[in-house]
Amino acid sequence: MFYYASMAIEYREEPCKVGLNRVKGMPFRWSLNPYTGCAHRCTFCFVRAFEARADRPFDDRYGRSIRVKVNLPEVLRRELARRSWKRELVAVGTATDPYQPAEGRYRLTRRCLIELTEARTPFHLITRGPMIVRDIDVLADAARRADVSVTFSVPTLDPEIWRRTEPGTAPPRQRLRALRQLVDAGVKAGVGMAPILPGLSDRPDLLEDVVREARAVGATGVWANLLYLRPGTREHFMANLARDWPELLTRYQAMYEGRAYLSKAVAEPVRRHVTRLQERHGVADRRRVRLEPIPELEPLQLQLVDAAAASVTAVPEPAIQPPTAAHA
Repeated sequence: MFYYASMAIEYREEPCKVGLNRVKGMPFRWSLNPYTGCAHRCTFCFVRAFEARADRPFDDRYGRSIRVKVNLPEVLRRELARRSWKRELVAVGTATDPYQPAEGRYRLTRRCLIELTEARTPFHLITRGPMIVRDIDVLADAARRADVSVTFSVPTLDPEIWRRTEPGTAPPRQRLRALRQLVDAGVKAGVGMAPILPGLSDRPDLLEDVVREARAVGATGVWANLLYLRPGTREHFMANLARDWPELLTRYQAMYEGRAYLSKAVAEPVRRHVTRLQERHGVADRRRVRLEPIPELEPLQLQLVDAAAASVTAVPEPAIQPPTAAHA
C-alpha cells in the first residue's frame, strides 16, 4: 500500500481483486467504482450509511481518506474478457464520484471506460464532476459501440444550499456547461435532481430554475428523487441541518421518524411537479448529432466489406478551375 496526503485528504493506493460488483434491486445488475470514498463529502450522501454499517467513519471524517484501486483497469479487462460476460449495463459511479479530484491524477475512470468501450459494453455514468469533458473522445467512441449515457447530479442551483450540502463539489452551473459539451458531441446526457431537500430545494421556483437551465443546455431528460436517510447518513445530515437550518430540524425529525424514505404523500407531489416542468419546458432528446452503436459485424461480414472496399477503383476528383471574370 502507498498513500499520500493532499489538501487534508489521504490517498491510499491499493490493488483490488474485483472490479464489477453485482447489484440487486436496481435497474442495472452491475456497478463499477474506481475509488472508495469521495472527496465531495456531500452531507446527504447515502454511502455514509454503508460506512456506518461497516464500522468505518461516516461523519466529517468520511471523504478524508480515498482508496485508489490502482489495478482496476487490468482487473476489469479480465472480467470483460470472460466467456460468461453478457455485455450487461454497467453503472459507473454509484458509490463514489468517478470524476472526483483524484481522477485528475490517476485517470482510472478514463482507463476503465476504454476497457468497457473495447468490450462493447453499455454503461451509464453518474457524476457531479465537470472533469468528464476531458473524456469526451472516449465517450464518443464508446457511444458508437454500445449504449452510453451520462447523468449529471444537479439537485439545485441555489448557491447557499449547494455550498452547505455539497462542500467538495464543483458549482452546479459548471456541471451544466459540461453537460452541454457532451450533448454537442452527440453523447446522451441528462440531469438528475437528487436529492431534493424538503423545505429547502423543493421550492417551486428553485425546481423550475434547474429544469429551465437543463433545457437551455440541451439535457436529454430530467428526473427527480427526494432525500432518504438511513442510519449513518441520518446522523450526519441532521447534525449539519441543526447547524445550518435549525428551524427545519423539528420538521425533518417528524418526517423521517422511524423511516428512511419520505411518505408518498410528501414525495409524489414533488416528483409530479418536476414531470410537469419537464413537459412545460420541452426537455427531450434534441441532439443534433446522435451517436448510436454501429452494429457489430461478424467475421464473414468483415471479410466481405474489406473485399468490396478493395475492389473499388478510386475516381480522381476534377481539377478546380480558376474563376472566370463573370464569377469573380
